[in-house]
Amino acid sequence: MALDLALPTLPRRLANMLRPLGLALCLSVAAATAPALAQAQAPAQTPASGLTAEQRKAVVALIRETLLQNPELIQEALVELERRNTLAQAEAQRSAVTAEKAKLIDPATSAIVGNPQGDVTIVEFMDYNCGFCKRALEDVRALAKEDPKLKVVIKDFPILGPDSVEASRVAVAAMTQLTGAKYFDFHNKLMGVKGRINGAKALEIAKESGADIERLKKEMDSAQTKAVIEDTVALGDRLGLTGTPAFILGDEVIFGAVGQAALKQKIEAVRKCGKATCNG
Repeated sequence: MALDLALPTLPRRLANMLRPLGLALCLSVAAATAPALAQAQAPAQTPASGLTAEQRKAVVALIRETLLQNPELIQEALVELERRNTLAQAEAQRSAVTAEKAKLIDPATSAIVGNPQGDVTIVEFMDYNCGFCKRALEDVRALAKEDPKLKVVIKDFPILGPDSVEASRVAVAAMTQLTGAKYFDFHNKLMGVKGRINGAKALEIAKESGADIERLKKEMDSAQTKAVIEDTVALGDRLGLTGTPAFILGDEVIFGAVGQAALKQKIEAVRKCGKATCNG
């Protein structure tokens, strides 16, 4: 079949065949199909593309006509691209979670509450000035209370400005004095403050929680406290965390205050199959 005879009917057939596959595949198949359609009048081909100038012109015209007649192909391609990017990001995060497993539960850079020997671990990256973290606090607290086998790891991830960094310096320094239930009580009180939380407010609450303030002030300015925060921020970057709260359960990263029911479902899945989402 000569190319000039094929062109009037090919765009519609091409669109119908390739609509589910998106724009990218449409372009590649169109380019690959044109030489076969033009065999009856095939002059010398250019070595770079395998197509003559006339064939390339015909392919461009074909693609343009197909897209003009079927503009929804572009939208479908963008949706497919977004789907693939989401899957790729999730896979990259799963790989990062596996690679960083030891860092995620390192007691030197984390506060461990709930059951330290729990059979399931939930890690929360949080910021004391994050409104959604405050909302998620009740979910985490309820889960820790209801589930005696749950290990909760709290990681300071101060990404909302200098006040957050100051509050995290106090909180990280407080880990050396307040542990377990005492630390969790301090953490809950600090998260419960209305408005912005800074270093001064965090020190006030630490004192109420029983910490030695003079010792705490020295430790919050120490190189060790600075290193803990820097290490956690770097860890969050490697995991691709873009906001707070972010939870790690099994092999998944869960963004946002998704609610107690959603977290509980993931916890049960980890117990069942070792992953936050079981197949089948």
